[in-house]
Amino acid sequence: MKDPEDKSMNVLMLGVDHADDDSDGSAALSGAVEQRSDSMMLVHIPEDRSQIYVMSMVRDMYVDIPGHGQNKLNAAVSLGGVPLLMQTVEGMFDAKIDHVAMVDFEGFKELSTALGGVSVENDIPFTANDTDYFYPKGTVALEGDRALRFVRERKSFSNGDYQRVVNQRKFIASAANKLLSSDTLTNPVKLYDIVDTVSPYLTFDEDFDAATLVGLGMQLKNVDTRNMAMFTMPTAGSSVDAQGQSIELASEQAVAQIGEALRTDDLAEYLKENPPESE
Repeated sequence: MKDPEDKSMNVLMLGVDHADDDSDGSAALSGAVEQRSDSMMLVHIPEDRSQIYVMSMVRDMYVDIPGHGQNKLNAAVSLGGVPLLMQTVEGMFDAKIDHVAMVDFEGFKELSTALGGVSVENDIPFTANDTDYFYPKGTVALEGDRALRFVRERKSFSNGDYQRVVNQRKFIASAANKLLSSDTLTNPVKLYDIVDTVSPYLTFDEDFDAATLVGLGMQLKNVDTRNMAMFTMPTAGSSVDAQGQSIELASEQAVAQIGEALRTDDLAEYLKENPPESE
């Protein structure tokens, strides 16, 4: 597990559709909840604060969930809330999760509006399922409900879940770039304003408060948010489980290599040796 001297940081970032009676997300942080997580990203911030690594994990990846046997990764949330998901991810990589941040998908809609719209480079033209929202190839401006449908869509793609996590990362990267310009990260007052803007749409663990976020933001002032390292964790192909559900097989090699990279704070070397497929 993590060396006490290791000052790198691992943050589990979740996108969740909250049940009506759980709109603040607090129950999901402490216990089992009805919904599963639609989006799971492991954010690694190295000790030298030189980069931000964002690794998406496919929700249908078949993994060992402590006390529950093999199941899809996102089943951990409904079985034991975020604590069980954290335990699952920590066990998979043998690496410590320091913090957790949860965003309700409605938050994507509100956040995009608060930012005055977010622009992304869209790879695949599509019309969102059950809507007339068309997203052409190229630069697309996202705001409000159009932003929400962009990050949720998967039925339009032949590789549904993979393309969805790519699109979610595009949205997050663009929002981060708009929020975290270099003049913002050197200005504590601006940073507090941003935390105030974003916080209604996020639920953090109790140790991840506004002052911690502002301090971390100032440490990251040398990161070019336009070039954050973002990738999808490799899997070993598709299959079906005993119940006939479609699953993604975990790549034992990728799990071992990424776990080692997290423990040694060297994701840069892992990505150099294992460049992500073009997304």
